[in-house]
Amino acid sequence: MALLHVDFFSTVLGMSMNMDVILPQQTRGQIGMEGMGADGRVRTMYLLHGMSDDHTIWQRRTSIERYASKLGIAVVMPTTHLAFYTDTAYGMNYWTFISRELPRICREFFPQMSGEREDTLAAGLSMGGYGAWKLGLGAGDTFGAAASLSGGLDILGNYRRNMAERSDKCLLLQGVFGSEEALEGSDNDLMALAQRIAAEGKSLPRLYAWCGTEDFQYQGNLKVWDHVKKLGYDLTSQASAGDHQWKYWDEKIQDVLCWWLNTDQDLQ
Repeated sequence: MALLHVDFFSTVLGMSMNMDVILPQQTRGQIGMEGMGADGRVRTMYLLHGMSDDHTIWQRRTSIERYASKLGIAVVMPTTHLAFYTDTAYGMNYWTFISRELPRICREFFPQMSGEREDTLAAGLSMGGYGAWKLGLGAGDTFGAAASLSGGLDILGNYRRNMAERSDKCLLLQGVFGSEEALEGSDNDLMALAQRIAAEGKSLPRLYAWCGTEDFQYQGNLKVWDHVKKLGYDLTSQASAGDHQWKYWDEKIQDVLCWWLNTDQDLQ
């Protein structure tokens, strides 16, 4: 595999941004590492971080490069700050950046990346799980599948809980989403977005979700999973013992890749 650290300019955000990109490479003789090349266009996973992290975190906390190397896929890991993958109320268009500009930039820089929605996955954890599902639902022309690990999928419920508890995230959430009235029923509300996309008869993404039964996001996940299943989405959902930490996400990202690519290959 090749690992690239990319500094680039976002016209949408009006500032320099960062992403790390893993590209497939056919290799021989690497100790403890199998490098698979790719024939034709390369399938690509956009792998999103959570609230406390940045574009480096998946490499620092998991073996994502090793997993991807066995599959011959590309992985794009962008920094998206604390914006919840949203065109924020305070005026920074992170949703437009992540859903439109970034895929275009990646395919310009790396033309071997496939432009087919079936070859493009959005995945992430926590805040990034919310962002991944939002990409699958709201940018379905680009992303054919989306996977959430411990995701903040019930964003309206999370917003209400933080406001009721007067948590230190109140000002952040108001800056991102505006008022509760502005959030509820908008495209930032995944339950409302999923219902709108289904009603419009658009191509529905394949969805995957895992959440630990001891995770603070668990009940919200159950609520959203039930909602999208009733709407007819192809959802693979799993719950097992666990809370909100990396030892589970390192394991479950392997399951995500096998689900997406329909393989039972051992990635360890």
